Amino acid sequence: MTKGKAMNRKIAIDPITRVEGHGKVTLHLDENNRVKEARFHIVEFRGFESFVKGHPYWEAPLLVQRLCGICPVSHHLTAGKAVDQIVGVDPQDLPETATKIRRLLHYAQVFQSHATHFFYLASPDLLFGTDAPAEKRSIMEVAVNNKELALKGIQMRKFGQELIQAIAGKKIHGISVTPGGVHKGLRKEERQFFLDGKAVPSVDTMIRWSLEMVAFLKEYRSKNQEWLDSFAAFPSNHLGLVTPNGALELYDGNFRAIDAMGKTIIDQEPDTRYQELFGEATEVWTYLKFPYLKSLGREKGWSRVGPLARLNVCNYIPSPLAERERQYFKSLTDNKPNNSSMHTHLARMIEVLHCAEQMKLLLEDDTLDKGELVRQGKHRNLGIGVIEAPRGTLIHHYEVDDNGMITKCNLIVSTTHNNEPMNQAVKWVANNVLDGKPEITEALLNQVETAIRTFDPCLSCATHALGQMPLKITLFDAEGKLLDERTRS
Repeated sequence: MTKGKAMNRKIAIDPITRVEGHGKVTLHLDENNRVKEARFHIVEFRGFESFVKGHPYWEAPLLVQRLCGICPVSHHLTAGKAVDQIVGVDPQDLPETATKIRRLLHYAQVFQSHATHFFYLASPDLLFGTDAPAEKRSIMEVAVNNKELALKGIQMRKFGQELIQAIAGKKIHGISVTPGGVHKGLRKEERQFFLDGKAVPSVDTMIRWSLEMVAFLKEYRSKNQEWLDSFAAFPSNHLGLVTPNGALELYDGNFRAIDAMGKTIIDQEPDTRYQELFGEATEVWTYLKFPYLKSLGREKGWSRVGPLARLNVCNYIPSPLAERERQYFKSLTDNKPNNSSMHTHLARMIEVLHCAEQMKLLLEDDTLDKGELVRQGKHRNLGIGVIEAPRGTLIHHYEVDDNGMITKCNLIVSTTHNNEPMNQAVKWVANNVLDGKPEITEALLNQVETAIRTFDPCLSCATHALGQMPLKITLFDAEGKLLDERTRS
């Protein structure tokens, strides 16, 4: 950099890889070239909360799926839970068969989404490291260097998608939920397709492969403990849903939040109280909101959500193999909360194992095509649905007029909850890689992406985006002058 003059440099590099959506990072330095502020911007258009207004409430589960092609099932189910309340059906009143079908659909979604993230998006970071060139850090290189791992990833994702199609009619943007229930059950011959292993690897194979992937990550940690334990590790609150006895609950539970040391902040709070529990702050530099616990305030009330948080807040996992691995996971931190971002990958695969176990139980249930499928009660003007989506706690809130038309919609998606944690992760990388060296390097870019990727962010989903924006990292000095800029577009 020329003395007395800020250098403005923009370097085009390979496209951003393995993050759904597009983002921008700005780093601000102080007079000593130390990182003063790190911001992860999402500057795409927000729209779905307005788009659905004026539509009848029964269209919500169909419309909100278009938020994203990655997790449409999660929005479909969460909106479905909300419109259940509008037609007067609370979760405990939903027909038993309908609840089982929805749970099976949800486990299939979490299973395939987690498998997609681990094999396609995260595994290059683990197998090749952040120092590897961009062309090396891809699923194609994983296939070349670890063919068996790649093939299992493809088959696990396929299993989840095939099960989603069997239940909802399509792998993406299918329809299963109707207000107060589901459209159809799952016949014995449909279930047998996933049990016998003739057309696709069986659910028993999914359980075995899930165990192998957990074992792979445990062995990986034994060889890379220092990096995994320290990279993007920072204290945070953790938020998730649990059952009344504290078990991991992905479909229907109560809010529990703990702090970084394990102290309970809220516990067994029903999802209908979310407005009393959470505030939503905004910043001028991003369209993504910043949710926080009102009891702690904006500065201290933010929380992580997702696999890491869920394993931190639950007392146990209600499936034997996954519970055994959860106990190992907890032993890594002497049963205290785990605040290491990289450990999210192990937590995610333990949840994959849990979903596989639960899918087996439901696929063997002969009542999935029997009994009542839809029920209705006295209509209401308010519906709130909450679910644990693959990326974390997902909240849908709808208000309707007396004609059933939506007058208000508020969505707090998982990536929105993780907004502040992702900013903290970026700041950790900046402090440990950039600090004192006012230049954006390839190593910095790679590690920023790696840190963000641990949260498996769905940026289009979180911002209800239209259009695209490349990931940029810009560097400013203490006077606000641009020192350096790199773009992956």
